[in-house]
Amino acid sequence: MFKFLSTDYFNWILIIGVILFIFEIAFFYGGTIIPALFSALFMYIGWKHFNRLWGKILFWISLISLVFAVLNLLAVRFLIIAAVVLFIMNYSKSKKETEHDEPILPGGEVREETVIELDALFKSTLFDNQITDDTAYQWKDINIHGAFGDRVIDLSNTVLPKDTAVISIRHLVGNIVIYVPYEVEVSIHHSSIFGRGHILGNHHMQLMNKSLFYQTANYDTSQQRVKIITSLFSGDIEVKRI
Repeated sequence: MFKFLSTDYFNWILIIGVILFIFEIAFFYGGTIIPALFSALFMYIGWKHFNRLWGKILFWISLISLVFAVLNLLAVRFLIIAAVVLFIMNYSKSKKETEHDEPILPGGEVREETVIELDALFKSTLFDNQITDDTAYQWKDINIHGAFGDRVIDLSNTVLPKDTAVISIRHLVGNIVIYVPYEVEVSIHHSSIFGRGHILGNHHMQLMNKSLFYQTANYDTSQQRVKIITSLFSGDIEVKRI
């Protein structure tokens, strides 16, 4: 998930965490380790007598105490801070850099069944922006998922097949922009938890756990058409003519 995080960096984070854990034991007489052990013991006793009222009370109080005791460990707090910092660095990097996927013509290994292995137009990435190439490229159906970043697909630089072209995108946070030529019929099915939708001149400024479904008039009878299926947790979708 964190592409720039090498094995050495990851190992250093673990080493520092272990050193902080040993430091807390050696100089703070265990710190919150001993309270954590007592909380775990009382939690076990409460679980064994969970059918009684006092057992339920003892279990939940001990569980809350155990959680706070673990979170107070220096090593645990360091790992949490390191994870947050890495998350912010990755998200910032994904917003600044755009990955250009250059389509490759079919030429993979031909197996006995004469099945040709092709490279996908887009690859599923958790972080990174993705945009189609500015020059002409060969069309391949898109079926990807991701976590953070924007997706921009321009269909004006490719030749769509004489049947249904499919674009399927499942994403967490980011925007999706799709440019469709005027002569191509379109079907759009979009769902979102938070965000906005701009579908061929139709604007939805608040999409709160809603789904949108649009289809051009001649979609069912057209030989050249695009079926778009997208889902976002938080972000905007824009489908417009070009």
